[in-house]
Amino acid sequence: MNIRIGFDLTFEVVVPTAMMIMLETHPSETGRFLRPERLRVSPDLEIEHFIDWFGNRCGRLVAPAGTLRLWNDGVIWDPGAPDPVPETAIQHPVEELPSECLQFLLPSRYCEVDLLTDEAWRLFGHTYAGWERVTAVLDWVHQNVQYGYEFARPTKTAVDVFKERSGVCRDFQHLAISFCRALNIPARYASGYLGDIGVPPVPIAMDFHAWFEVYLGGSWYPVDARHNVPRIGRVLMARGRDAADTALTTSFGSTKLVDFHVHADEIPLLALEEEGCDHDENDLEVALQA
Repeated sequence: MNIRIGFDLTFEVVVPTAMMIMLETHPSETGRFLRPERLRVSPDLEIEHFIDWFGNRCGRLVAPAGTLRLWNDGVIWDPGAPDPVPETAIQHPVEELPSECLQFLLPSRYCEVDLLTDEAWRLFGHTYAGWERVTAVLDWVHQNVQYGYEFARPTKTAVDVFKERSGVCRDFQHLAISFCRALNIPARYASGYLGDIGVPPVPIAMDFHAWFEVYLGGSWYPVDARHNVPRIGRVLMARGRDAADTALTTSFGSTKLVDFHVHADEIPLLALEEEGCDHDENDLEVALQA
């Protein structure tokens, strides 16, 4: 299947402000694009692009006072298969883990592993190590944490989520990540696009989505404590220890997000084939309406 992804963000900037942005897809997704994404900015500003220490595609700019608009759009191919379910994947002893995995066992800004270790072993210590233990963590967080935008706040940590039993998608993942790390399962935070493909549409405006990945049986697997079912069409933007490492925008001064739109919609194959893959914006709109 083909998925059109993109966003449109508008900020009000009080004074010229330096910003770091993480608004393009992860380099690992590059080979899937049928029509490359194109990040644009208004007013026309120079963006310094770089790859951060987690391998994410980032940019730096200085936003002038006034209105700043950032938008992106592209078409990506997806095999249409749900997330893999590695039922037989083993959990590696810590001493056998690759060195690059070790950082994903440690506490981080939003994942206070040390404060949740006792609870993790109380709740899940009786389960078999490996995929069964990961599934137990996902089930518990999904069943015991209430979802709602009204529960969101930027300072909310895994311990807060455990105590309050509420949050948004990133909070579900922070708590589940903390439990997995406490159980010696490497877990890293991930964010990107996830449209309502293969599931009933949700009657609210789309947003970017957070999930996480666990290291079992020599591979990383995507999991999602918020939805807790295999999903179709994940498109990765960034990975890190937690949400602090994958912020879409970081402003080193006063900015206010005043408009926000995200899309991740399946495009009919026939429409795209008839139009071809090299579209400008008007051509793609015609294909989408077919």
